[in-house]
Amino acid sequence: MSSRRTALKTLTGTALTLSLAETLAAQTAAAAPALKGNIKHSACRWCYSKIPLEELCKAAKEIGLQALDLTGPDEWPVLKKYGLTCSMAQGAGKGIERGFNDPALHDELVASYEAIFPKLKDAGLTNVICFSGNRRGMADEQGLENCAKGLKRLMSSAEKHGVVMIMELLNSKVNHKDYMCDHTAWGAELCQRVGSENFKLLYDIYHMQIMEGDIIRTLKENSKYIGHYHTGGNPGRNEIDDSQEIYYPAVMKAILETGYKGFVAQEFIPKRDPLTSLKQGVMICDV
Repeated sequence: MSSRRTALKTLTGTALTLSLAETLAAQTAAAAPALKGNIKHSACRWCYSKIPLEELCKAAKEIGLQALDLTGPDEWPVLKKYGLTCSMAQGAGKGIERGFNDPALHDELVASYEAIFPKLKDAGLTNVICFSGNRRGMADEQGLENCAKGLKRLMSSAEKHGVVMIMELLNSKVNHKDYMCDHTAWGAELCQRVGSENFKLLYDIYHMQIMEGDIIRTLKENSKYIGHYHTGGNPGRNEIDDSQEIYYPAVMKAILETGYKGFVAQEFIPKRDPLTSLKQGVMICDV
């Protein structure tokens, strides 16, 4: 088979210039890496929002991903077209700051999630994201009571549709000031109060490194409450390579030791070519 250089030489009177972006894309589109198969890889759509969805899906498949996170019902058919699934759905709720810790929002939140559950089931999907909301002066204990009350209203329907509501642990120090579900212990206590396998936590490694550190011990001790993982380099929430402080191979090995079978989604903001960085992140986590 002719090389690209040979093929270019056969072009007569034609000047073909590849931009740097095109060159990097071509490199990324090389044969999919030989992944070990122990980690189910995903990536968060919003981190690659400048890339059209179909292009991202094609590249994700070539890199070795099986899914994309944080996509909604209108996007799921595109993922399916490229042999991907949605590992964490969005499309319900009122965002990060307004969540289940506010009883005044419960009726609206319940209706919103009740509406998306059948769509998830029809699409063969399981996980949907939810949030505690901001404190706004509320004590943590009151927040636990309020969240548990609202979430319990949805558990029978979630169980019926085979859906798992997953509340994200976020840092309130740097990125999400005043967010309530900002420590693993608080989230684990909420899981106990809700009392259903259809409610779990999204353990975001970047966010929890900022709030509490001790990642491996914490995720092992709370593994039964964790239904999903996100990555990100700290400080900065950028690439997860040796430019930051978290050693992801050890974290991934610890996750596997808990018996976890779900997805790990890359959720860092690339500072370099995004697809090159995504491929690197997948390889780092592929233990």
